[in-house]
Amino acid sequence: MEKLEVGDKMYNVVQDGFDDFARYSFSEVVKLTETLAVLKNGIRLINKPKPSYIMEDIGYSVSRKKGTHWHKVSLQAIRNAQIENEKIKVHNWFEEKEFSLEEKSTIYELLAK
Repeated sequence: MEKLEVGDKMYNVVQDGFDDFARYSFSEVVKLTETLAVLKNGIRLINKPKPSYIMEDIGYSVSRKKGTHWHKVSLQAIRNAQIENEKIKVHNWFEEKEFSLEEKSTIYELLAK
């Protein structure tokens, strides 16, 4: 398990309950101290990798919030974030849209078959 270096791309996932969408945040290591890695968004990680089991095998704890982990970005994480963002976009569109009776009829005809 290796320590973080400047330029490493990191991500975190937050979910508010089982029914909520997974919301991904991405950042980059911009500064290192003796024990911390500071991300571009200001979050400070303890620069000591540890087993995580949350999203990836290895995680880096947020300083003073040891239960919150950030992980090195992987292709799978990027793909999962794209899928979740598309789900959120669709959900928000339906939440904000007010359908006319004609639109409701069209949707019904398309889905009721």
